[in-house]
Amino acid sequence: MDGSAVLAGEQGWRRSAAIPTRTPGTVSRDELIVLDRVSKVFRRNAGDTPVTALADVSLSIGRGEIFGIIGRSGAGKSTLIRLINGLERPTSGTVLVDGVDIGRLDGAALRAERRRIGMIFQHFNLLSSRTVFGNVALPLELAGASRGEIIRQVNPLLDLVGLADKRDRYPAELSGGQKQRVGIARALATRPKILLSDEATSALDPETTQSILALLGRVNAELGVTVVLITHQMSVIRSICHRVGVIEAGRIIEEGTVYDVFSRPRSDVTQSFLAGITGRDLPDHLRARLQSDRIATGRAVLRLTFAGEAAEEPILSRLSRECGVDLAILHGQIDTVAGRPLGVLVVAAPAGIAIAQLKDKLAAKGVALEVLGYVA
Repeated sequence: MDGSAVLAGEQGWRRSAAIPTRTPGTVSRDELIVLDRVSKVFRRNAGDTPVTALADVSLSIGRGEIFGIIGRSGAGKSTLIRLINGLERPTSGTVLVDGVDIGRLDGAALRAERRRIGMIFQHFNLLSSRTVFGNVALPLELAGASRGEIIRQVNPLLDLVGLADKRDRYPAELSGGQKQRVGIARALATRPKILLSDEATSALDPETTQSILALLGRVNAELGVTVVLITHQMSVIRSICHRVGVIEAGRIIEEGTVYDVFSRPRSDVTQSFLAGITGRDLPDHLRARLQSDRIATGRAVLRLTFAGEAAEEPILSRLSRECGVDLAILHGQIDTVAGRPLGVLVVAAPAGIAIAQLKDKLAAKGVALEVLGYVA
């Protein structure tokens, strides 16, 4: 059976042929998830010092998009995602999921809403005593589905995640990637409109990570499921997300399309996340020589960021001719982000160069310039 057969049925799930093909990095902005000035404060006991996990967070996630939330450990990522599925309630503010204020639900209404929100975890959370089929079937059993309905729903999901031949295996017999595929199928069993991914690839090797991300991309494209993915790895964001929010100390400090954030990072936190994957990080030998004060007989070290078409143009050679200045390339990288080229070059120029004039000329060509320091 083709995995796309799981698209048949109610709750808005459609056959893959009926879902329009998306251009990489684009998404409809019909809002499905809205956080409006949300704060979450934890206090175990009345006399304890309160701990603010989230502070005045406002965020919207479009229907059918893959939205990444990136931050360091303790930044508030997991708390944010637990507010979306009602595992936590906001201390203040509102969390709307498809127009429903999920923070005000309880009992049967909350359980019903959670069935529309699937979740996958870093450490899989599979039941060791159940087979692959049994683990995927569990949410349907808890929802009171008949045996026939369970079979009709689970078998196509096992095809979709590539585990039809493992249906009778137990978790101990599976690799990490296979366990995560079971987790994804289980999260999709109740035909959710939202799939929450809580560091789902952090325990996997790089090759397996890419295969799982490709599967999540397929789930998004074929089933139209909105994916909210939290991670501490920008490489994961680059691989799959349409938009990204950067969280630090419980606040969203930067948000935008993946390409915009990668090409024009505004915060130090975002720049540190990007350092290792977009050529922004300086080689050790260059960093060791860098000084903050101008050296009269030395050279200025500049970082140039080429976004879009500028990444493929001979801008440096043109600049050398126009300004009569020789630029030495010290470090660089050209990458593809959201289907578009992004280049970062670190160059050296004479210390006495007119930086402001050079910056204006480059800005007119779509290139951003930063002064990193000076070397002898």
